[in-house]
Amino acid sequence: MSTGTMTPYRSPHQPGPDGFAQLLRAEWTKLRTVRGWGIALLAAAVLAALATILIAGSANGTGNPGAQAPGPVDSSGQAVTDQFTFVHQPLAGNGSITVAVTSLTGHILQSAFGGSTPPGVTPLQPWSKAGLIISASTKQGSDYAAVMVTGQHGVRMQYDYTHDIAGQSGLPSASSPAWLRLTRSGDTITGYDSTDGRHWTQIGSATVSGLPSTVQAGLFATSPNVVIAEQGVASNNGQELSTVASASFDRLSRQGTWPASSWSSTIVGGGGRTVRKVIACGGACARLAPTANPGGYQAAGGTFTVTGTGDIAPYVSVLDPLGLSFKGALVGLIAVIALGALFITTEFRRGMMIRTTFTASPGRSRVLVAKAIVIGSVTFVAGLAAASVAFVVAQAKLNANGWAKSVYPADSLFSTHGLTVVLGTAGVFALAAVLAMAAGAAIRRTAGAIAAVIGLVVVPLILATLMPQTLADWLLRLTPAAAFSVQESSLIPHQVQQACLPYNGCYPLSPWHGFIVLCVWAVLAVGGAGYLIRRRDA
Repeated sequence: MSTGTMTPYRSPHQPGPDGFAQLLRAEWTKLRTVRGWGIALLAAAVLAALATILIAGSANGTGNPGAQAPGPVDSSGQAVTDQFTFVHQPLAGNGSITVAVTSLTGHILQSAFGGSTPPGVTPLQPWSKAGLIISASTKQGSDYAAVMVTGQHGVRMQYDYTHDIAGQSGLPSASSPAWLRLTRSGDTITGYDSTDGRHWTQIGSATVSGLPSTVQAGLFATSPNVVIAEQGVASNNGQELSTVASASFDRLSRQGTWPASSWSSTIVGGGGRTVRKVIACGGACARLAPTANPGGYQAAGGTFTVTGTGDIAPYVSVLDPLGLSFKGALVGLIAVIALGALFITTEFRRGMMIRTTFTASPGRSRVLVAKAIVIGSVTFVAGLAAASVAFVVAQAKLNANGWAKSVYPADSLFSTHGLTVVLGTAGVFALAAVLAMAAGAAIRRTAGAIAAVIGLVVVPLILATLMPQTLADWLLRLTPAAAFSVQESSLIPHQVQQACLPYNGCYPLSPWHGFIVLCVWAVLAVGGAGYLIRRRDA
């Protein structure tokens, strides 16, 4: 009997690739072939847009003081705060003015607070200002450029209310004055500072297009009000206190054509201090009676002492109607969270299905990453569509309902603000879905995963409006709810001193810093879920 060698069978077909692209395609196929998931995704987008639009449409600004411009507007039509003591002379054409600031002090009008200073409030406010200014006129809202010393932010050059450039640091004193200089050449104003009056450093240069041939130039002083408003605290809540800054100026010199023979003093904005209504202070709000404006100046032996109250800055409302309207997107976000959890818990419910997935691609972490990319991508697109429509329509409804454009401008969808709100909202949708998918992989139960993610993302947003402000701020810094800062539309510029209350839709982190917090949570959740599924059987 003869023996032979058997040749093993070889299939004529090439083995299929087991790359990440094929894994993505497989996960995408699972998602699109389940009709209910597609319907849920569409419903989430529609609900998010409709809820946002409905909230904006019901927010009536007519007759609401918080929806209107409280006073002056600048040359572009935007509301500003413009109140200060101005010691000035006309400057005809080009020229410069130089001065040494030898002191800057401040105090609070104690009578406005029943004779006591609130805890944590310092007499010299961080953004008290005194220095040199060149302005189109003495009317509120005039175009200007100024160089100044401040209470805690050193020397600054500011112009046209929104622009701010840092100079040297520190407070001036008689032994170590802060030297300031402003020069005008046509529409260009340049600010300088010096420590000795001989060696000068340029801080910045501004083109102020609204200047006439003859401008008003000189010394100024102002100090912003302090708003005492904290959630959950009855005492001192909702009150706004006047503060006063007083500065001493020495060795003033000028170049150019100064036709006046003496200095004039104008309290720009005049009157008593402004009392602004503070929202969310419950029954503890107190409307304080206006007090006499203490601004003025004295001159003796070449030294000027100028005292003023108020501010020169953008006006920022305590209300954020567009940001609050976008909380309607939470309706769609909850649907997205449910979809993200179902995207993986469905496979765990059907044990054979998840085993097949892990058999086809043994790298379990790769499977989670592929699922995260697929569910994140489709929910991002849904959120982008919903936020784009909601942004345009909600702004139109708010302006139609009496919310003044000078305070709440209707930005373009493709402006920096528009893209932040729209792309940020879409990103929140995507990362919340990824977080829910990771929670589903770890918990393996749909209801548990949904509850966990809603508890992390949505519940802190609600609690932050009810808690004392210190706790609320920490909650909105550390939890995924920090990402809702991308929907904030009334951002507080750093040079504006104002209470930031979560109740009014204000967040302690900037839009993209808050969004990064959610990114960190999503990455950690996917990594943690990957670790868990590698350590146990499917």
